[in-house]
Amino acid sequence: MSFSSEVKEELLARIPGARHCQLAEIAAILACDGMVVSATGQDIGLLLRSETALRRKFFTLLRKAFNIDTDFWQSDESGGGRVYEMLPFSEEETRRVLASTLLIQENGRLRMVEGSGHRIIQRNCCKRAFLRDAFLCIGSVSDPSKSYHLEFVCEETVLAHTLSELLHSLGVPARETARGHYTVVYIKESEAIVDLLNLMEAPVALMRMENERIVRGMRGDVNRRVNCETANITKTVDAAERQIEDIRFLMQHGGVGRLPEALQQMAEVRLAHPDASLVELGTLLDPPVGKSGVNHRLRKLGDLARQKREELFGRNENGGEIC
Repeated sequence: MSFSSEVKEELLARIPGARHCQLAEIAAILACDGMVVSATGQDIGLLLRSETALRRKFFTLLRKAFNIDTDFWQSDESGGGRVYEMLPFSEEETRRVLASTLLIQENGRLRMVEGSGHRIIQRNCCKRAFLRDAFLCIGSVSDPSKSYHLEFVCEETVLAHTLSELLHSLGVPARETARGHYTVVYIKESEAIVDLLNLMEAPVALMRMENERIVRGMRGDVNRRVNCETANITKTVDAAERQIEDIRFLMQHGGVGRLPEALQQMAEVRLAHPDASLVELGTLLDPPVGKSGVNHRLRKLGDLARQKREELFGRNENGGEIC
């Protein structure tokens, strides 16, 4: 099962106790997956294209909010290339549902839930309920172990704007983009997705995402540390090779025997321990010296080797002619 399916399975089990939140969820399902038809211009009917699991939740909400106990029957009606199924409501029940969810005006004309100020979603709890069932209908979220992306794919631009307003009103940053004939409301930030899962009441999915965020963060820290250590090791090895090369050059050209005893000892210890760090080299000297002292002596040996090369070859350290 995908992570998105796990989230939806968890949300399907959330049935609000308050009737105003039940109405908000019914409105979300009808707005995202419903269609209203009129056979005679006066009689109206409701069609739904929801999945089986969401149908069961929809029926539960209808039973709790309106005491309507019904089932679907197949219909040949279609919209957008998708087959819908008719809700076998009476005219009175249909109008009662639409009126209570504020999807129909007093004159009988239909309207979409528009804007976060719509009366059906004025309370924060109702906003959360509306988002919960909108996600069940048209939402998806990527596996947090791979990427962070949550989206609502809306056929109606007004619905996309409403979802964006709802999310922003609850402190969740969201953006909109066009994708073919659809308007997509999406969230890319992991913290924002976690906040939305919390608002929609999906604690199990939230904990899984938080765990994945922790794991990804730890992996990132480990990778950064490994890269840093690798860079430091490479730098240390390169420096040691250069120091040894300078010391051997001085030895080949008789430049070590005339050095002060401290530098001669430093040259011998470095040649004898090519892999040792500066701190380790300092403990091998007699008397021992600190890291800065070792670094100073090795730099002095390097300067002497450079000067010797210039004397012998008439070139500076960059290979140019000495004027």
